[in-house]
Amino acid sequence: MSFQEVRTAAVVATRLREQGWEVTEHVGGTGVVGVLANGDGPVVLLRADMDALPVEEKTGLPYASTAKGIDRDGNEVPVMHACGHDMHVTCLLGATAQLAARPEHWRGTVVAVFQPAEEVGGAGKMIEDGFLDRFPRADVCLAQHVMPIPVGYAVTRPGPLMSASDSLRVRLYGRGGHGSAPEQTVDPVVLAAAIVLRLQTVVSREVGGTQTAVVTVGSIHSGTKENIIPETADLLINIRSTTPAVRDRVLAAVERIIRAEAVASDAPKEPEITPLHSFPVTYNDQQATAAVSAALGTVLGADGVVTLAQPLTGSEDFGVFGTALGVPSVMWHFGGADPALYEGIRLDDLEESGLPPTIPTNHSPHYAPVPDPTIQAGVQALLAAAAHWLR
Repeated sequence: MSFQEVRTAAVVATRLREQGWEVTEHVGGTGVVGVLANGDGPVVLLRADMDALPVEEKTGLPYASTAKGIDRDGNEVPVMHACGHDMHVTCLLGATAQLAARPEHWRGTVVAVFQPAEEVGGAGKMIEDGFLDRFPRADVCLAQHVMPIPVGYAVTRPGPLMSASDSLRVRLYGRGGHGSAPEQTVDPVVLAAAIVLRLQTVVSREVGGTQTAVVTVGSIHSGTKENIIPETADLLINIRSTTPAVRDRVLAAVERIIRAEAVASDAPKEPEITPLHSFPVTYNDQQATAAVSAALGTVLGADGVVTLAQPLTGSEDFGVFGTALGVPSVMWHFGGADPALYEGIRLDDLEESGLPPTIPTNHSPHYAPVPDPTIQAGVQALLAAAAHWLR
């Protein structure tokens, strides 16, 4: 999981050294950076994220993860690559192998970034660890993310591509007691339930119909036994937004509701609201995105590259690199699903209708990109996009 990618980082570093790259380990914790200089020319940053998630894999595949990890609260949890980051690492290692093996086909410098902890803001940790001064300064930053659309397709858009994300930890305080005498207590479980229900009104009643926001309560923990009213309840909340104004409005509404419900429940102590991590909107440079889309079309075909009408509600911290360097960045999503799952379905309709409910999505315990030909497509996409600069 995030900042625990020790084994993966070691595999990456070994592969890069075998290919002939200059390798630096432990960047931002467990990050790995490879540099390959090949004459005068632009510097291109290619990034892949490495961390897994606390999810028990249920794909039934012969290589399904059986790994365990320790979460931020010290609990042992199952771990799988439910977001496809293993695919990202594999594709970038394929691209680095090709670049190292065929120097006659390109000129410039490539900085291959294998980033830890994308799920909790690892890009920022790499920047804090001196990334800007330790490695060649890129002229452009490129990255890709696998998603459950058919293999052979890619989607992207100029401007905002992915939403901003804010995660909060909330501790609610009650007054514990016997389950048979609730009138002598302040029940934090009931308080938590009231907050969860009221938070559903933020998007439906405080965000405009033409604006985008998502509020998700992903975790509720409270109590130890059915006949004990506990002292506290803990919530984990995630908020997505696509503009600063909406972000500010939603964050303020969430905090207002949490504190107001605590007062309504006569809680003995104000709730503690702790920010966990925050990602900005992932923004694609206009000109660079046009160049990348054209390059992807050379390997996927013109019909294989779809321009999204609206930003995705998922979030990423990849944009931190381009912002810190002050250079254009481009991200795209490429398909990893068996095309047979989409028989009779038009890809152009998915943005409006959403994915069919029978197709597992990222973060699902059933999510599993098909290795072949997803890996080949991912390697080709990275190389084609980089080639626009590495003439």
